[in-house]
Amino acid sequence: MELVANPSCNTSTIQPYEPTSQNLWDTSKVNHVFRRLGFGASQNDIDAALAMTPGDFVDNLLDTAANLPPTPAPPWGYWSYNDFTDYAIENNQYKHDWRIQTGNDIISDNFRGRMAFFWMNHFVTEVEVYGHCSYMYQYYSAIQTSSLGNFREFTRTIGTNSAMLLYLNGFENTSLNPNENYARELFELFTLGEGNGYTQEDILETARALTGYNHWNDYGDVVFFDPSTFDNGEKTIFGQTGFWGYDDVIDVLFQERSNEIAFYICEKIYRFFVSPEVDTAIEQDIILPLANTLIANDFELVPMLKQLFKSEHFFDERALGVTIKSPYDFIFNYLTETGFYYDDNLMEAFIYYAGLMGQEMYDPLDVSGWQRDETWINASTLTGRWQLVELYLGFLFDNGLEGTLVDFARDLSNDSIDPYYITQVVIDRLMSKQLHSITDYDIATDIFKWEVPQNYYDNGLWNLNWPSAPYQVFLLLKHVATIPEFQLK
Repeated sequence: MELVANPSCNTSTIQPYEPTSQNLWDTSKVNHVFRRLGFGASQNDIDAALAMTPGDFVDNLLDTAANLPPTPAPPWGYWSYNDFTDYAIENNQYKHDWRIQTGNDIISDNFRGRMAFFWMNHFVTEVEVYGHCSYMYQYYSAIQTSSLGNFREFTRTIGTNSAMLLYLNGFENTSLNPNENYARELFELFTLGEGNGYTQEDILETARALTGYNHWNDYGDVVFFDPSTFDNGEKTIFGQTGFWGYDDVIDVLFQERSNEIAFYICEKIYRFFVSPEVDTAIEQDIILPLANTLIANDFELVPMLKQLFKSEHFFDERALGVTIKSPYDFIFNYLTETGFYYDDNLMEAFIYYAGLMGQEMYDPLDVSGWQRDETWINASTLTGRWQLVELYLGFLFDNGLEGTLVDFARDLSNDSIDPYYITQVVIDRLMSKQLHSITDYDIATDIFKWEVPQNYYDNGLWNLNWPSAPYQVFLLLKHVATIPEFQLK
């Protein structure tokens, strides 16, 4: 199976998309928004979106996300070692619990969940490195509350987060023993891009300015600034000389390199939400205007995001179905779009299987994060996706929920008795685009018809109330998961 995006043919502009008789505002475009900006949608949500203009729909989606309250802190959210009764057992349990909470947040928070997960793959940490459940929560809280705010202040906040200070060695960075790790990643991965607008001397001087965050009152307590380990000498960063400290670094960085930062972040957002491939025309016609909007709004993220997601370019037919679903896309889109049952126990299983398929929550492979798209698919992870769907559907069967499979097909088809039509609407509900040929639908229909004699269909005797119907829908849904296009969003 070869899944390749070809975005260079998308020549639509950054101007707002206005529907026409040749370029309709339809279900495929609504699903495109929900799948890229969230993890799919129910039919009721789709119908509500179709009743709005594209611009109003995007505004409503982003404004709702920006105004969501943060997830409340768990009781242990700021505990240090001495607050635990049995640290080893409780700490592991709370990390486990918070993964489940995060999974539930991401799928239910829609665009805020999507953005939080995006930033967790930008301002990367690994819980296996810093280890402490309270830091895990505090890191997530910082990401969640800043994900649709001001990028400069987001950058400022995340650098003194205890999880980040331990992960990228800021905790070890003192005036007597400077550590360059965070300073390097601040420029290379978080704001500018590798080799873009900074020198080794800038890194060295920045590391000196970031010293002092080296103390806690107890293991696992919040890390705080200690003037005694801070390098209070003069530093020169991006040509600016002063007795710089942490806040000064962020101020100087965004003053002196605002163009580079804005372009880098907008390009990364474009690659994630629109297409992984960027050519020169897209850089000039799409990303540069987005960067200008970000700067004009003092690095507030929402105006730039609205400009992108309302654009002709984002809604172009050639932008639909050209990126490969991540493991969490694959799982969460399926849950949302089918409406099938899940609970915390199943969420635990989904998180486990997402890890097996290459996306372990809170533990990307390294500081550069998951590289996405083609890296998600190989012989092992692809068959793992198929097996997960089969296991999940089998769970529904084994627990008396097989009727929900039939309800899904019945609702989509208006209780049709035509196996071809039922097959078509089920497939089209779960795909970004229709299948390439009638033959593809015919093959799926034959699978759905199973062993029921053809004359029962010909004579209108079969219907979705038949005892075999749940298993027939099971076979169809199992097959859909193996169709190459099902891996795309």
